[in-house]
Amino acid sequence: MAGPLRLHAVAGHAGEPEMAERLHGLSHAGKVEYLTLDRNDTLRKRLRAVSDKGTECAIAIERGQSLDNGAVLFAEDGRAVVVRMKEQAWLRLRPRDAAAGLELGYWVGNLHWRVKFDGDVIAVALDGPESDYLARLEPLLADGRAMRAGDA
Repeated sequence: MAGPLRLHAVAGHAGEPEMAERLHGLSHAGKVEYLTLDRNDTLRKRLRAVSDKGTECAIAIERGQSLDNGAVLFAEDGRAVVVRMKEQAWLRLRPRDAAAGLELGYWVGNLHWRVKFDGDVIAVALDGPESDYLARLEPLLADGRAMRAGDA
């Protein structure tokens, strides 16, 4: 039985014109495989993953390279393996008022959570179970200083 496909470097990016053309041709022949990875996987230099076509891949990329959406890890022998990022899940929070907004901002910053802002909403990137994030925010949620955006 053959072992995993060993991938040791990023061969290019799907957004590069020459690579995009190559991938386009391979995709028409059904020869492009996708590895769907989450953010934590892309931070690693070594991991195992299975493509959408069932190919087991052993990834060990070089230090100066990174796995990101569109990274081409293999483009040989009439086939290609491309990284696709899972869509990031977000916990959307709305502070009760400006003071609560400052406190919520301090709180999520102190926890080193990745955030983005959308008007009066702070969106926290979920890199684990949502329940873990809600548990950490319980004091702010319990007394109404913050609520889930969309909650009444």
